[in-house]
Amino acid sequence: MSRPTRLTRSMLFVPASRPDMITKAARSEADAVCIDLEDAVAPNDKEQSRANVAQAFNELDWGGRVRMFRMNGLDTPWAYRDIIEVVEAVGAHIDLVMLPKANRAADVQFVDTLLTQIAMRQGLSNQIGIEAQIETAQGCMNVREIAAASPRLEALIYGPGDYAASVRMPLASIGEFDANDAVYPGHRWHYVMQSIVVAARAHGLRCMDGPFAGIRDQEGLERACRIARAMGFDGKQCIHPGQLATVNQIFAPSAEEIAWAEKVVAAYRQAQAEGRGAIMVDGKMIDAANIRMAQTIVEAQALRSAKDAKDAKHMD
Repeated sequence: MSRPTRLTRSMLFVPASRPDMITKAARSEADAVCIDLEDAVAPNDKEQSRANVAQAFNELDWGGRVRMFRMNGLDTPWAYRDIIEVVEAVGAHIDLVMLPKANRAADVQFVDTLLTQIAMRQGLSNQIGIEAQIETAQGCMNVREIAAASPRLEALIYGPGDYAASVRMPLASIGEFDANDAVYPGHRWHYVMQSIVVAARAHGLRCMDGPFAGIRDQEGLERACRIARAMGFDGKQCIHPGQLATVNQIFAPSAEEIAWAEKVVAAYRQAQAEGRGAIMVDGKMIDAANIRMAQTIVEAQALRSAKDAKDAKHMD
């Protein structure tokens, strides 16, 4: 079972209880939209909000955006019905299910089993993937096993707020920098973030950074994005449409990076055609690692171009 390649520089959360916001999200700059049944929805609204998720996936034109919903955690009374009611209704129109607070491999496998049974019953031909949020101490400890839990698993996601609460690290606001960061000699969240990146890459998964709560703190958002990209993350979750342009720009390869990558890939293909092993680009020797990095950039640019084309058609 091969995993699809998806463009997910930005992932916009939108409450399942707000159909008006879902409609706007489907026309936003986001690469992926996640309709949230978990934290963004009050307990009394969770069950009726499932119908909003189904209606949105069935009726809205999503353009080139990745479509997903976040179910409630497996420690709640809503989780299994979230999957059954939404996927049975509109499974053919769903790309991914996000599992919050994944603590062990069995959590991912439970979701996989439900999706597989529903797919058989409904005759679904599409492969619905899973994204697992790592946001507890137990999840961090078991991230290697979680990453290998299921062929449906496509991504690991860092959840900074719940993780901070789980390990009792003081945090004034989710994803933001505060006085505790100033006194700590280094990056306080490096261990969990790098653990997620390494586990994800070892198993061919994407990895996403968690949200940044300061919707008016442009400088802080840019800093958080650049740190996450430097650590190897593919993109970042967003809680407001105003964050999307910044996130998309920082997690996209620059024009200079694209030009370099295209030149390297072209030189590699020419060398292969001529039976040469050594490659020189701009006076520098290019090795296998350079070629892999260049191919990754070219593939990412192709995905972005494809999404832009779908979005342009969507707007016509």
